[in-house]
Amino acid sequence: MIHTRLRHLSRAAFTLMEMMLVLGIIAILIAISAVSLKGVLGDAEITKAQAGLRTLDIHLTRFKTLTGGLMPTQLEGLINKPAGMQGKPWRKLADEKDLVDPWGTQYVYRNPGKNNATGYDLLSVGPDKKEGTDDDVWFEQ
Repeated sequence: MIHTRLRHLSRAAFTLMEMMLVLGIIAILIAISAVSLKGVLGDAEITKAQAGLRTLDIHLTRFKTLTGGLMPTQLEGLINKPAGMQGKPWRKLADEKDLVDPWGTQYVYRNPGKNNATGYDLLSVGPDKKEGTDDDVWFEQ
């Protein structure tokens, strides 16, 4: 009777080899998922940078409206009251966090623009943090 019970228990449990095989399959699935997820997260950061650029463009348009057609010389002009606005009502148009892209670098704003001679350049330098490379994210006016 004891012999039969032991035989029954050994058939009901997983062997070490079966457990290692299952864990190996799970590890492979996790690795595949991680590689796929990295691409999705990269796309999400690009989308977030594009949204940040659109938000900055809206702030720049508000600045232009409030100042009678002037544009800030740098993005900090959206945070600090411009010198030409002394004595006029002013409120901060953006927060410091609005000036930073998803990779922790400040957005680039140039007025007049190098690429947009009739307006301004607004871009994120992307994950490599170097301007002029393929991963730059530009705001298209």
